[in-house]
Amino acid sequence: MNGESSDMAFIWRFVRGNAVYIWENSEVRRRLSWYYAVMRDERPARFLICRRIAAPVRDLKGLALEELWRIHDELASEFWKVLRLVEKGEVKLEELEEAEVSFLDVKIELAYRMLKSCIFCERRCGVDRTAGKTGSCRVDHRTRVSSWFHHVGEEAPLVPSGTIFYSGCNFHCVFCQNHDISQENIEEGDVVDAVTLARIQRILRREGARNINHVGGDPTPNLHTILESLKYLDVNVPQLWNSNLYCSLEAMKLLREVIDIWLPDFKYGSDECACRLSKVDNYFEIVSRNHRIAAESGDMIIRHLVLPNHLECCTKKVLKWIAENCSRALVNIMGQYRPEYIVARRPELYPDVARRPSGKEMSEAFDYAQRLGLVYEPVS
Repeated sequence: MNGESSDMAFIWRFVRGNAVYIWENSEVRRRLSWYYAVMRDERPARFLICRRIAAPVRDLKGLALEELWRIHDELASEFWKVLRLVEKGEVKLEELEEAEVSFLDVKIELAYRMLKSCIFCERRCGVDRTAGKTGSCRVDHRTRVSSWFHHVGEEAPLVPSGTIFYSGCNFHCVFCQNHDISQENIEEGDVVDAVTLARIQRILRREGARNINHVGGDPTPNLHTILESLKYLDVNVPQLWNSNLYCSLEAMKLLREVIDIWLPDFKYGSDECACRLSKVDNYFEIVSRNHRIAAESGDMIIRHLVLPNHLECCTKKVLKWIAENCSRALVNIMGQYRPEYIVARRPELYPDVARRPSGKEMSEAFDYAQRLGLVYEPVS
């Protein structure tokens, strides 16, 4: 980009192989400034700061849920004050005292309380997952990891991304490309505890990962284990939340202070489409709320997957909302959709999405983004 930076969302056509050159783009560096600093070890990841914010009590388990949330919210206010000082370079992590019981510990305790009547996502199943029961995500209290590796197919600023694929998902997309781990063979993943998950993250970072990419399926059902793993993680690494972002408001509150960069999907502009294709209700209100929270909380790359025949009902509505509400976000308009899973098996049931998006549809999506005033610069 030439001239002054814009406060409009910034869109690029994702081309593989740009991981080195992407940081030559000053606009990308500006919009992902916190992530960039943590990635380069110039600033501490947020979870490390959370571990230095001391809770006012030692016995969290003896507190009522309402009191835990009150303490959480007070510590959140303190966290944001400290974070601003750290961002400016006025305070260093080592200058903050170690906390015997920390803000992170409060988050972990709240997550395990929520697990007893699960409200991690907005399905709000309310099942006691600690008793081995499962809700819509089909995940009990155990966290299963399907695979973990350095992902080189993500957006250029993220590559190589230390990606952890969790089994299970709170969506039931009829075209899911990862249906084998999200909906069908959930129990085939390896069960990991928080210590093991921290070890996986440590290995990924020390072998060159720019971030830890929590994905799936969807990471939301595993919020408790992910938060607890940060208690044992002893390397500085950005935490990335790669999710459908159908999280509950309570889950978003637990995530806000530990996630360094958000990578959410925003698929649908229509609740009817979301219900028919992903089996979720009240999609737009919930996901737009969470996108707004994420955008206000830090760095963000929004993914929009263009579905064939869904430009008017979904793509244009989503892009318009982003233009009006997420001014600092980077946006990846994705043309990678292909019929998979149930759509591939029974295309007659979903004829509207039984093909890839056409070149004309993708061009129309980008042209519409430009008409909205969204900034576009190809990365090559």
